[in-house]
Amino acid sequence: MLLFAVIAPSVLIPLAAGGAAVAGMWLLLDSLSGKKPRIHDRLDEVRDPSLRRRKEAGPQGATEAMRGVLEKATPALAKPLQPQNEKDVSKLKTKLAHAGLRSEGAATAYLGLKVVALMFGGIVGAGGLFYFGMGMQVVLRTAMFACGMFFLPDVLLYLMASKRKEGIFLGLPDALDLMVVCVEAGLGLDQAMRKVAEEMKKSYRVIAEEFGLCNLQLQMGRTRGEALQELGNRSGVEDLKQLASILIQADKFGSSIAQALRVQSQAMRTRRRQMAEEKAAKTAVKLIFPLVLFIFPGIFVVLVGPAGISMYREMFTAMNGGG
Repeated sequence: MLLFAVIAPSVLIPLAAGGAAVAGMWLLLDSLSGKKPRIHDRLDEVRDPSLRRRKEAGPQGATEAMRGVLEKATPALAKPLQPQNEKDVSKLKTKLAHAGLRSEGAATAYLGLKVVALMFGGIVGAGGLFYFGMGMQVVLRTAMFACGMFFLPDVLLYLMASKRKEGIFLGLPDALDLMVVCVEAGLGLDQAMRKVAEEMKKSYRVIAEEFGLCNLQLQMGRTRGEALQELGNRSGVEDLKQLASILIQADKFGSSIAQALRVQSQAMRTRRRQMAEEKAAKTAVKLIFPLVLFIFPGIFVVLVGPAGISMYREMFTAMNGGG
């Protein structure tokens, strides 16, 4: 009671509101997960003995239980945002594939995460309303924060896709050089792709994964043209799409694959060098702002400061002498 008396009501009310919101969110997730009777839980423990050990593992078991609740509640949370036609479904899967998320439940988890982020933003905004009052500016800030949290997964997905595309773009010339060596040594295109995937696991893991998946599709019975076309579309990198088109044409018309790979590798290296030269040319322009804002004021003070002090002293002495 003494603790509650010391804490100010302006602090206690937002804490209570936040606790109530978290408890309500937990109850909502628990209801969406479809709680089963105890006898079903016992049957699950008999089928999977590790389930009981996870429940008895303390905080770690609680984390696993929370993960299970979220996995069960995610489809219900993502239902309002599910695409309504095949075109939107394909677009969402392609967007996730560009970031390296290719599992079946990736789309549902992504949409559920957007809903959870929106709920979290609403909860935090409700706490702000309790703390700052029901003003128009507070309501607008709350709405903007909730909208920002809703689009936060989109930003994270964009950053993941950009990083993955950059890794593919930077490592693709080296992969093509290695593939040229393998093809000229007598290996076929499939064996060359498998060798590249094995050799580049440590240096360029993303390219190794893409080539390994393409080789796996070839082994599963897909045609070479379909596997290469999907390789280009799945990565989202224009250079890899061009490479897939060149390999498809070389395989279709019977031309030299090694020569096509060598030309593509040289073109990619030229483009990468041009991009580096472009960035180097932009450096001088980009340095103007830090120079003007941070470096020039310091140089001005160091160079002009002593002369200004001397002028002030001379003028002050002359004014005193004249007085």
